Amino acid sequence: MNNQAINRDLIWFNVLFAVSIVVANIMAGKIIMIGSFVLPAAVVMYAFSFLFTDVIHERYGKKEAQRTILFGFGAQVFASAMIFIGMLLPVAPFAADTQTAYETLLGQNYRFVLASLAAYLVSQNVDIYVFSFFKKLTNEKHKWLRNNLSTFTSQFLDTAIFITIAFIGTVPNIWVMILSQYVVKLGLALIDTPLFYLFTKNKKNSEVPVGSEEPAV
Repeated sequence: MNNQAINRDLIWFNVLFAVSIVVANIMAGKIIMIGSFVLPAAVVMYAFSFLFTDVIHERYGKKEAQRTILFGFGAQVFASAMIFIGMLLPVAPFAADTQTAYETLLGQNYRFVLASLAAYLVSQNVDIYVFSFFKKLTNEKHKWLRNNLSTFTSQFLDTAIFITIAFIGTVPNIWVMILSQYVVKLGLALIDTPLFYLFTKNKKNSEVPVGSEEPAV
């Protein structure tokens, strides 16, 4: 592909990444229980974000993955601002109950957004660092290794930071929640490994987009 052309795959991965983290913030207020595991409903959606950054890192290079993280941060801030503005807008008299529903669903969103932003900046950047480290260490072989080790490391940090900020003082045992969510995330990370291979299969150097300084693998 010509480096001057718009890379539609990269756009799609960036869109999916941004959607996954914005929707995860909205879902975070719902606590679910799967067996003996207690965790936020956002765990499934947010787990996909690490898959997308790993795919972008593998195909388009480290710098492009870092740009994706910045785009995602901006998407979260923008979405939070729009949700807040929506809450301030006057509700129609005949639909007063919708304001209550809106505030119930999104009004407690801000603590979760703060937790998400802090966890996001730390974990996503650690994910890129660990991924890059093992990519060089293995001489760009064993894609499954860098995909899983980077995700395992970053997901633990993400879980610990997010749960601590979002739920400390509101749940009986915060460590149970952290460990529950992390175990589920580990399972999801293993499940998405075939998707990582599918999305990074037989990609050529010609797919490096404009502005990237690293060749894709």
